[in-house]
Amino acid sequence: MRILLAEDEPDLGKAVERVLTREGYIVDWASSGDEALGFLELNASIYEVGVFDWMLPGMTGVELCKWLRLRSLSLPVLMLTAKDKVEDRIIGLDAGADDYLVKPFSMAELLARLRALRRRSPEFKSAQIQIGNVLLDCDRRVAVLHPGKVEESIVELTQKEFLLLRYFMEHPNQIVTRDMVLNQLWAFGAEPNSNVVAAQMRLLRRKLGEYGDLIETVYGMGYRFNPPE
Repeated sequence: MRILLAEDEPDLGKAVERVLTREGYIVDWASSGDEALGFLELNASIYEVGVFDWMLPGMTGVELCKWLRLRSLSLPVLMLTAKDKVEDRIIGLDAGADDYLVKPFSMAELLARLRALRRRSPEFKSAQIQIGNVLLDCDRRVAVLHPGKVEESIVELTQKEFLLLRYFMEHPNQIVTRDMVLNQLWAFGAEPNSNVVAAQMRLLRRKLGEYGDLIETVYGMGYRFNPPE
């Protein structure tokens, strides 16, 4: 899950980014409204939730909401604000915000509200994806091989392995390039080692054992997940 965080307070932004990353989210953090708008203009569809501070340099969080809704973009938005008056909340909700969190807030509540927004989102992904004898349990973040059979086994996945396998299973028979993998597994601006994608692929294939060969290397292009017929 990829989140666009727009927060100009450095300490709060770092704290939120750290908590979300620890929970397995990919976070693109903008410290101004204009920077957040740049992320949205680049590709708003890659985000599942936006977390916007109301008072941002440049465009405000409210203006970002209006920008989204004027373009009929349904990205769920959680507004962070010190404004707790009813009339302020009405302004934000009318602008297109889906939920509010008044500062100061607990990180546990932030995570709970994000889970609720995801469930209500039309883009919400199923908690399980199954192709052939490989099932991905998105709640537990594990792969289940031979689900429901005597030989069923649970494969523990790291955060990156889970995100990678989910992406492949959501795009069967499609060529996935190295850049596409980087965009899915790392925040914009991150600079992983040049061989990191190949290393992640080796680890994932090894964990999938007999099903590792379902992920084919398409030389010079990328990778392709070939589900069994």
